Amino acid sequence: MKKVLILAIAVLPLLAITSKPDPQVELDQIIDDWHVAAAEGNFDGYFGVTTEQFVFLGTAPEERWTQEEFMGFCKPYFDRGKAWDFKPSNRIWEFSKNGKTAWFDEDLDTWMRGCRGTGILQKVKGEWKLVYYNLHVLIENEKIDAFIELRDQPIEEEK
Repeated sequence: MKKVLILAIAVLPLLAITSKPDPQVELDQIIDDWHVAAAEGNFDGYFGVTTEQFVFLGTAPEERWTQEEFMGFCKPYFDRGKAWDFKPSNRIWEFSKNGKTAWFDEDLDTWMRGCRGTGILQKVKGEWKLVYYNLHVLIENEKIDAFIELRDQPIEEEK
């Protein structure tokens, strides 16, 4: 009996070491690489992690893009060798009970100043794929009145 107990005490720590890796590490790498792909103009790298049902919500009211629409919009930017350079931080992950869906929010340092991104990934045939991303500009509550006034101003058409 003593031998079994000693063996159990010796083996249990090894089982903990060989447990499944934290999916958050893999997902962080996927999203970090996705942002880098945009900064480096890597079109295939950027869209290679999205599904055909991917939706991207941009900062302008009319910017709701399907994968195909967003690819068309982005192609000229990527063809120049650089699309945009967003620096993420403070990413927080949540997971579905079955572990096949993950969603996150992250802060972004961009040319627009502080932004936030939210996204959803699904495990498709054993591989994580981005199905949804929402980019939004942050505005402090104390500045909302001035923001509303700005939004209410008509946009001048280019001539």
